[in-house]
Amino acid sequence: MSEETENQPVAPLKNDSLEKYLLHGKRQIRQLLQALIDGHSLISAHLSPGGQSFLTALVTLSDDEEWVFLDVSPDRQINDRALQAERMVCVTQLDKIRIQFSVGPLTEMQLDGRPALAARIPEQMARVQRREFYRMQVPVTHEVSCRLGVKADETDPEPLEARVLDISPGGTALQLPLDTVHLPIGKVIDDCVLKLVDGEALTVRLEVRNNSQQSTRSGVLTQRVGFRFVELPRAADTQIQRYIFKTERERSSRERGGL
Repeated sequence: MSEETENQPVAPLKNDSLEKYLLHGKRQIRQLLQALIDGHSLISAHLSPGGQSFLTALVTLSDDEEWVFLDVSPDRQINDRALQAERMVCVTQLDKIRIQFSVGPLTEMQLDGRPALAARIPEQMARVQRREFYRMQVPVTHEVSCRLGVKADETDPEPLEARVLDISPGGTALQLPLDTVHLPIGKVIDDCVLKLVDGEALTVRLEVRNNSQQSTRSGVLTQRVGFRFVELPRAADTQIQRYIFKTERERSSRERGGL
């Protein structure tokens, strides 16, 4: 249960702030709904029109995965309003990431002899980071790299390639040799190629935001350079979010003993 939804419903974010975070793929949506079910995530439900809100939870998906079932409210009047509402906006959290989606109209059905609210699977869901530049640390076992559109030095004919340390839809941090080419803050580098696990190579533009020294486990000094994605294409944004979601889910499953 998240701290944000523990005591009272959480207000949904406006639609115009969600577009870049939307997931549309049916498989992704079903996986995310199942993760919310498995995690027993508490849902803040907001009825429209009317503005009534209440707390609920996802119970299960139908066998054909076309319907999602939610707990009814102990208040019969709230259930009646939910059944009359055109749609219901649902807000929750999963692994510290805000999730928001809409369903409706709702119907009441019996599930294992108990009443439940039922709705068609949403056509889209939003996964919103708490902070714009929240970064997921890339597991050391993942071969995620970025080839920069610059050379290590004038004598090297090949573009500089670096290991990705962390990543988000807002930017990334790379590990570079200490004696490599100087990258001043604010410099924009075109034609960089980001290579994710099990994904296509993504051509991106990067802006240097910060630079610091760090020591590896073996004691070797390297550079940690933080970058911001510049005008990231929507397809690349989606692929990065898909990689983050898959990695976070695998990590959570291992922590729960599922892998």
